[in-house]
Amino acid sequence: MATFAELIGAKIRLYRMAKNLTQEQLAESIGMAATYLGQIERGEKNVKLSTIEKIASALHMTVYDLFNDDQENSLQQRKWLWASVILLQQHSEKKQHQAYRILKELLNPDYDTEINPE
Repeated sequence: MATFAELIGAKIRLYRMAKNLTQEQLAESIGMAATYLGQIERGEKNVKLSTIEKIASALHMTVYDLFNDDQENSLQQRKWLWASVILLQQHSEKKQHQAYRILKELLNPDYDTEINPE
């Protein structure tokens, strides 16, 4: 079972990627090292609420959005999909991008627009 830090980190990463921001861009916008943000996203660091507030603000959302379980509960109902998210979360950004490219090619080989999930 994932830790609380891993769950919040996964949400931060998902929202960051949805905004098409790299770790470097998000980290720079809040005055944080990109390596530290990566550790947060992987659930390796417990962070202060003030840091979570800065991240949420930079992503144009509220802290409540990060803690809200509505979307997460929907995702968790699909156990294999949730397990995939947690598995990806345990790996580096580079490995996650590789997995994304493989999955995209496998499921949609004719899709020619590259989404940069970094």
